[in-house]
Amino acid sequence: MQDHSHHHHDGGRQSAGGVTDAPAAAAPAGHGHAPGHAHTAAPLQHGAHTPHDDGHTVHTSGQHAGHSTAMFKNRFWLTLALSLPVVYFSPMVGHLLGYMAPMFPGSAWIPPVLGTVIFLYGGQPFLKGGLQELKDRQPGMMLLIAMAITVAFAASWVTSLGLGGFDLDFWWELALLVAIMLLGHWIEMRALGSAQGALDALAALLPDDAERVTASGTETVPVSGLRPGDLVLVRPGARMPADGTVAEGRAEFDESMITGESKTVPRGPGDAVVAGTVATDSGVRVLVTAVGDDTALAGIQRLVAEAQASSSRAQALADRAAAFLFYFAAGAGVLTFIAWTLLGSVPEAVTRTVTVLVIACPHALGLAIPLVIAISTEQAARAGVLIKNRMALERMRTIDVVLFDKTGTLTRGEPELRDIATTGTLDADGLLSVAAAVESDSEHPAARAIVRAARSRGLTVPAASGFSALAGRGVQATVDGRPLHVGGPALLRELGVVEPSGLAEATRSWRERGASVLHVLDGGRVLGAVSLEDAVRPESRQAVAALRNRGVKVAMITGDARQVAQAVSADLKIDEVFAEVLPADKDKKVAELQGRGLKVAMVGDGVNDSPALARAEVGIAIGAGTDVAMESAGVVLAGNDPRAVLSMVDLSRASYRKMWQNLVWATGYNVLSVPLAAGVLAFAGVVLSPAAGAVLMSASTIVVALNAQLLRRLKLNPVDVR
Repeated sequence: MQDHSHHHHDGGRQSAGGVTDAPAAAAPAGHGHAPGHAHTAAPLQHGAHTPHDDGHTVHTSGQHAGHSTAMFKNRFWLTLALSLPVVYFSPMVGHLLGYMAPMFPGSAWIPPVLGTVIFLYGGQPFLKGGLQELKDRQPGMMLLIAMAITVAFAASWVTSLGLGGFDLDFWWELALLVAIMLLGHWIEMRALGSAQGALDALAALLPDDAERVTASGTETVPVSGLRPGDLVLVRPGARMPADGTVAEGRAEFDESMITGESKTVPRGPGDAVVAGTVATDSGVRVLVTAVGDDTALAGIQRLVAEAQASSSRAQALADRAAAFLFYFAAGAGVLTFIAWTLLGSVPEAVTRTVTVLVIACPHALGLAIPLVIAISTEQAARAGVLIKNRMALERMRTIDVVLFDKTGTLTRGEPELRDIATTGTLDADGLLSVAAAVESDSEHPAARAIVRAARSRGLTVPAASGFSALAGRGVQATVDGRPLHVGGPALLRELGVVEPSGLAEATRSWRERGASVLHVLDGGRVLGAVSLEDAVRPESRQAVAALRNRGVKVAMITGDARQVAQAVSADLKIDEVFAEVLPADKDKKVAELQGRGLKVAMVGDGVNDSPALARAEVGIAIGAGTDVAMESAGVVLAGNDPRAVLSMVDLSRASYRKMWQNLVWATGYNVLSVPLAAGVLAFAGVVLSPAAGAVLMSASTIVVALNAQLLRRLKLNPVDVR
């Protein structure tokens, strides 16, 4: 590749050849890992994954250890079927609703017999979980449920067998309690399993087979049989079987499954392409660079798996609330029994105590936080934001300043034609069309920028012949019979040409603001010059403005010259700029901001951003970045749209509100209902009956589940962010 020797500095991100690594041209890969990385996910090969069928064991620890969505679903439906006759034949329900269930020999035994089956079958996950929590001496949700259903079971059998004259027929409450709890867990597990579904959806993006090019034609091989260095044929409409670079052919690629961007992108020789993307319009031959565990897709799969596995302080808060409520319920039960016994009514003492323990189970609390986090993570993933660490999501609402790396984040990281100046022989369009003709056979980023600019202006580019690259100086070609050159200062020196004074004034101001300057020469005559600059992303303006509207400051950090940084900063209206920062000093700037008492979110994409990403309260890696940046960040933007940072801020604030609403609702219900069930207002004739307690408790669970679902209304697509 020739070198125009006009590359801007970008903090040490130049390759050996002097060509700035353009993140836009890289696979969003960087999710793929270097060989030798200890992977946590199995290699991503189609056929090696289990299809998502609701049967996932979602949790490996905690209250759902070893439980699958399918198990809760199956138990719920059977329990619901058995609950219907239990409720129908319950004398209390008949009395409440004003009907008389038919009487026949053995009809009185329908509730006890079916209720026992429900207790042993439907209640098994809760009984096991409660026992485990007792062993671990960590009372929580499962122990509360186990306590409630065990007390209801024992009291109901005592009543059914006519012992002690108690009227504690709780069979219908027991049946509904188990059914409601199984339903609650099923909803929760399904929500928590949605990220697992996303993993499987990612795995399913890979085709089963690939067409490997051989000396005699092509052969069909399983994707798992591909190796780096293989040449594969990808036909129109087919999915990429592995990461690679286009060796032959051009096609429009649908990369929406990786970047979230629906518009197809052109890919030609030398361009990186990613496993799972689709060649939409024509076939290409691709040189495989990464397979299985090293692909971008596998990297994303790992990130989703990490997001599921990460825990958070807010979850611990819910667990602490459950432990408090267990002790609160147990204590209230003991006090209730003592108080009513001292009042001289042992049967009433037993009835009140049993009621307290049956309704103390706050399963709404069990749904409160996990549902919010699960829905948040799922909604974020749909918006192209992969949350690796849930703490990053929670911290995002407290951020005071977002620090953006400039190159490849706020800017495209590739040159764009900005200005044209001529010496008068040709007009601006004429100069650009001949420059594009000379550069048309070059794959250099500067050459592409010139050709792109000529096309966008609708210019006719004449045919060129005899193209050759002059290493480190520029290019030459023959256009309309004239030998033309395009190149930087080194080319002028080599040809012994002096820049005309009128042109020199224009190019000096370009250089002062950090632009690269290329001259167009006809023999020994300078026809004019063009300036190339790293283009600011249009979406960066929206991102900066929207962050400032939300009361968040915006800062920019770059290794570029101060004048380049100031030009970008003025364009975007950025609050603070750190320019000419050495790669090793980026994290010092984060520490400097933190030293002022600010909470920092850092957005970057390069290896040199990694320490800063790790030091910031929230590290956000842009999806076209590098492996190391991905590892250091708590959040990865699958595309490279800086507006996705806004999605994070909005989601963080909304999910935090929902967590607290649910916690307050779930614990508030218990704190109010338990004393009422204990009979503290019995003197005023206000006593919460077991039936009313069970209904209220079920309603509380449903309210919390529905409240969490409201998060789905949040618009997180970066395009919609204002």
